[in-house]
Amino acid sequence: MENFTGTDFILGCSAIGAGLAVIAGIGPGIGQGIAAGHGASAVGRNPGAKSDITATMLLGQAVAETTGLYGLVVALLLMFVKPLAR
Repeated sequence: MENFTGTDFILGCSAIGAGLAVIAGIGPGIGQGIAAGHGASAVGRNPGAKSDITATMLLGQAVAETTGLYGLVVALLLMFVKPLAR
């Protein structure tokens, strides 16, 4: 059996943490789909307010997407910047 060092443990935990961090992209994807569906429904009910509805929907989706981007950044940091592994 090969020796299992503390560095190997840290690298393994970093990989697991990166996988868990990427799961943060599920929520924004679902939320943006729901927002787009409600936006399309609202435009169908009131076509005259299309520009206002679209602008508000896109702003909300941009804010929701930041959660997924933070998860991606954390995952990339855990995979490629290993400050504890020496």
